[in-house]
Amino acid sequence: MNRVKWGILGTANIARWGMIPGMKQADNCELYAIAGRSAEKAKKYQEDYGFHKAYGSYDELLMDEDVQAVYIPLPNSLHKEWVIAALKAGKHVLCEKPLALNADDAKEMFRTAEKEGRYLMEAYAYLHTPYVASLQEIVKSGAIGEVDYLETAFITQDYKEDIRLHKELGGGAMYDLGCYCTTMILSLVDSDPVFVRAGAEFSDLGVDKMTAGLIRFENGVRASFNVGMILGKNTDFRFDRLYVHGNKGCILSNVAYNQEGNARYTINTPDGTIEKSMSVRNNYALEVEQFGRCLLDGERPYITPEFSVKNAQLMDRILDEAGY
Repeated sequence: MNRVKWGILGTANIARWGMIPGMKQADNCELYAIAGRSAEKAKKYQEDYGFHKAYGSYDELLMDEDVQAVYIPLPNSLHKEWVIAALKAGKHVLCEKPLALNADDAKEMFRTAEKEGRYLMEAYAYLHTPYVASLQEIVKSGAIGEVDYLETAFITQDYKEDIRLHKELGGGAMYDLGCYCTTMILSLVDSDPVFVRAGAEFSDLGVDKMTAGLIRFENGVRASFNVGMILGKNTDFRFDRLYVHGNKGCILSNVAYNQEGNARYTINTPDGTIEKSMSVRNNYALEVEQFGRCLLDGERPYITPEFSVKNAQLMDRILDEAGY
């Protein structure tokens, strides 16, 4: 099989524990180049993970003509700058969520991708899993009737020190965790938001530590979400929840966002309870393989520009409502 030669801009933690292990499992991916803010750090990643090349600056990697696709795990505030730079350097780009800090920036980034004739996809690895596809199938099939309410939560640990604590870097619970909740909701509700309310608790540094919101859609569906960075200090604790209510039944799931292995959820109807279970591969591997098929076979990205812009617009409304 043909393989896409990947470069990674940055030595972020998510690259180390998430994307690089996923890339190693992806059957159409070649770990080709890594770039850091220092040559020493990049070379350490090269030694640890087997990259062919290591660069001491992002610009050097973008000048490498053999790099076909670039993964960007940089702080949120740097996404726009380096996505546009990578696209103009002729690279296809997979950028960590949230793609942009607002919808206008997201639109500009996609316009650049179109102008340069390159793929740009926002990295929501969990949306590539059979678990999400199964949820969508159940909702569309009418098995739980007409959906009228969704609820989802993603709450994780507090931090002693982390880039998520700094507003100038695009930190906060909504940008880090809330984008999972909004994309899950939008992937299950085929309608436009018409009503948004949200409130937040803010840290001393000005980022939201916990945000809760209500959304009503044009088709009458209502959704609520809760996100937070409040569970202890630098612990492994987290809370994930999804509830989908229809007039003939409901879905209840505690599957974690980006969970691999055995994913299970319950469908409750007047006729009884159905337990759904499926095996889920590494989410990042699935994401990289799908993006690779876009480049090699012309497949349509699962995360389309239209979806990303719609989510960014919803995020803008929530953040404005919450006072971010």
